Amino acid sequence: MGVVRVGQTDIRYELRRSAAVSERRITVTPGHVEVVALTTDDAAEIDAFLQSKRQWLFNALRDIEAQTAMRAVVPRFMTGSKMPYRGRMARLTVRRHDGPHVEVSYRSGFIVDLPSWVRQRDHDTIVATELKLWLKQRVRRDVSEIAELYCKRFALKPRTIRIADMKTGWGSCGPSGSILINWALVLAPKNVLEYVVAHELAHLTVRTHGSEFWAHLAMMMPDYERRKGWLDVHQASLDVSFLDRSA
Repeated sequence: MGVVRVGQTDIRYELRRSAAVSERRITVTPGHVEVVALTTDDAAEIDAFLQSKRQWLFNALRDIEAQTAMRAVVPRFMTGSKMPYRGRMARLTVRRHDGPHVEVSYRSGFIVDLPSWVRQRDHDTIVATELKLWLKQRVRRDVSEIAELYCKRFALKPRTIRIADMKTGWGSCGPSGSILINWALVLAPKNVLEYVVAHELAHLTVRTHGSEFWAHLAMMMPDYERRKGWLDVHQASLDVSFLDRSA
């Protein structure tokens, strides 16, 4: 764990070296800063890179803190509560029914039908758990549909495409062509999810993040900058931790 001083604050960061990157980068997410360096970098080169990015890092941390303070909090999973979904706040309706299973649907808002046997003290935990499962199924289907479209259009053949709980980053493309997509993107507009999928698929052709990569992505998705801009601004709001409830 390294430390860089920004203003009057010491910022701790996790250093990761990668043979797959051609340029250094910093990723800032709530409570975590990751610095990706080249395998050939020595301590002086990493320090010089961090010093050159001090202002950017200061601004990024400030924006993350502001967004985190404003992000949605769902204190109770009950009728009338609202939760983020695809870039908007969706209303939640919880109903009781006599069926044996919990049923989740979406019709201009989330509807959760709870069996009568569910105890009141377990209400929030069960609703949150079922919503999380529904959202993961939804984003898995979205990613599959988007990837199928781009693979067919651009003759791409990823080894695998999976959604995952990712501590940092929104997606990755491994050396073997295996692609991971952060399932928290289900909270972003669908066109932003599409951008991340296209971004990782583009790495099947161009591995680095140089000018050649961005030109290739622009060919695949001419308006990628607008979608990327939304993600850069709102990334701190894509926090699915509100669904983690203990019994």
